[in-house]
Amino acid sequence: MVAVEISQPGPPDVLKPVQRPCPSPGPDDVLVHVAAAGVNGPDIKQREGSYPPPPGATDLPGLEIAGNVIACGRNVDSWKIGDAVCALTNGGGYAEYCSVPAGQCLPLPQGLSTVEGAALPEAFFTVWNNVIMRAGLAEGETLLVHGGAGGIGSAAIQIGKAVGAQVFATASSAEKCDACRRLGADRAIDYRAEDFVDVVRKATPNKGADVILDMVGGDYVERNIKALAVDGRLVQIAFNTGAKVEVNLMPVMLKRLTITGSTLRPRTAEFKAEVARQLRERIWPLIEAGRIRPLIHATFPLAEAKEAHRLMESRAHMGKIVLTV
Repeated sequence: MVAVEISQPGPPDVLKPVQRPCPSPGPDDVLVHVAAAGVNGPDIKQREGSYPPPPGATDLPGLEIAGNVIACGRNVDSWKIGDAVCALTNGGGYAEYCSVPAGQCLPLPQGLSTVEGAALPEAFFTVWNNVIMRAGLAEGETLLVHGGAGGIGSAAIQIGKAVGAQVFATASSAEKCDACRRLGADRAIDYRAEDFVDVVRKATPNKGADVILDMVGGDYVERNIKALAVDGRLVQIAFNTGAKVEVNLMPVMLKRLTITGSTLRPRTAEFKAEVARQLRERIWPLIEAGRIRPLIHATFPLAEAKEAHRLMESRAHMGKIVLTV
């Protein structure tokens, strides 16, 4: 099969199309003929050498795919050959064929293309796990999403609205703020022109956000603590501007705050299958009803994965970047 490998740690040019043996599904896996694969931040980190695959996973990048099942492991009875699926992979999405634990697959929602389907798993698994399962965002609460126009942010805005929350989102331009509002954000904040702490506190009035989803880190950590309401929850899923910070923890005590975070890739297949089950029950009907849609910025052929990575690193995109296979 054709695949794109990381020839050595480095810039986008280290992504090379190669011929690889087609994988065989394990007893609990399905083999998917890949039609499209999403591009994500962890792919960038893996390419740079700072996010190695977990033990037993392929070295090929690619954490989400959409396509058709062409083979099933002996223990799999939940899928059959020919089923159209999208899936959260443990790696290997940048290829014509990918073996995936059966529990990490979801049906391709009716009405969505494979490109749209490939844009769902990584963002929606991540947001559901962190915002709903970990932070417990509930109806009537307020969610602040940083990077609202990105792949994770666009999913978080829509999931927040789906559970009945008031949603604020930060973005880096007026155009991206418009995109956040189209996705359902009650208030979009251009962080280059406005202070998100002041905006959230004035709009709530002076209460703050119940949940904040952050992938920025750095000086945002202390500002997030200021923006949180009493009993608020800060969920950290990345540190684009730095993981080491100095903060005053007194407000954490006085406001009874919770600071948490997680990474998804090392979690067990059983845990990921439970996230998939909840998404299928709670979110997939909303996707099929047209109430939630992935935001697609651009597609690239698989062989041009390096160009997709360059675009992602430029941060000029809104929503997801997808490889077509």
